[in-house]
Amino acid sequence: MTRSTDLSSLAASLSELPQPDDLAVAHSQRLTEMVCAQITAAGGAISFVHFMDLLLHSPGLGYYSAGARKLGVDGDFITAPELSPLFSRCVARHCAELLAELPTGGILEFGAGHGSMAADILLELEHLAALPGRYDILEISADLREQQRQTIAKRVPHLLSRVRWLERLPEKFIGVVLANELLDAMPVHRFRWQHGRIKELGVGWDGSAFVWTDLPASTPRLTERVEILASCYDWPQDYVSEINLAAEDWLQSLSDIVQQGTVLLFDYGFPVHEYYHPQRSAGTLMCHYRHRSHADPLILPGLQDITAHVDFSAMANAALQAGFDVLGFANQANYLIGNGLLGLAEETHDLREQLEVAAQLKRLLLPGEMGELFKVLALGRGMHDGGAGFSLRDERYRL
Repeated sequence: MTRSTDLSSLAASLSELPQPDDLAVAHSQRLTEMVCAQITAAGGAISFVHFMDLLLHSPGLGYYSAGARKLGVDGDFITAPELSPLFSRCVARHCAELLAELPTGGILEFGAGHGSMAADILLELEHLAALPGRYDILEISADLREQQRQTIAKRVPHLLSRVRWLERLPEKFIGVVLANELLDAMPVHRFRWQHGRIKELGVGWDGSAFVWTDLPASTPRLTERVEILASCYDWPQDYVSEINLAAEDWLQSLSDIVQQGTVLLFDYGFPVHEYYHPQRSAGTLMCHYRHRSHADPLILPGLQDITAHVDFSAMANAALQAGFDVLGFANQANYLIGNGLLGLAEETHDLREQLEVAAQLKRLLLPGEMGELFKVLALGRGMHDGGAGFSLRDERYRL
């Protein structure tokens, strides 16, 4: 199961989730105790955005900080670059096209996972004679930095010297920024719209488990956004959803450093009218544990990934306010085909490899897999257009 599981087809009921081993339980208990201490200090509840941040990013304890394997067969989910090198080869072709406008430009990848995408992109760019002078990876997890270094050293040892690891944004950047499944893992504000009033959802502790609780909105910015949305949609009396203010702030910080270039955002989500549709009344939260997906972020603290789908209209609006141009918007299938996926797939001649590639294409392209739910949003500054990835079908009009 990929991380892109559709909300309408969850893999398993909570009772069917695999049981963690004793070491994992002990680790989860330590994180639980730390979060409970913060809940107590806050008077009995903390906002969900704070809770999600603690569970994902607490040093040494959070899901992304503790060192357990996240991606691949032995992890909790599989991303497109882990699923098939064809994905990264298409991205590399797009990068080559964009870098042709930027002779001194490089590549900056956020959250590079195990380094598979970086290795495949470097190989393809070398094949295209389009290698940039540098390939930067911004990664805050020391464990993942080491995994990425090992992957690249094994796969493309002769190109390792071009890769530089960063722990913070550079002061300035020219080139292509890549963010694959980054936005969905940023902590989100969760709200409840009930009888014409907003409540921010928080998390408390009942003595044996984390529980939902209603809190006043923690920021006027959240109240304003929810009230605007509520005025546009005929929500039912008890409507729950999310707003990713952190992702919007991240785009502003990115705008502060990008002097010229293109930002490519790959993630799963919807335009605003689909995201906040009245029928999507329970929000978009999705958790991933051992290749099972479910919608309860309050269990398995520190052991499961917690994500929210991306509101691409909000990302586009935030980008415009930050001074970027919106250069293209497409689903993953159209983006990959536009960047030559089918031609790359035809390069395989061995029958067994052809069957493997066919299976990969199915998962990358079909609407019921990753082809429709995943989107690509291109933002730019000083660039002519979004490139070939949006030549087949550019759906900016949907934003």
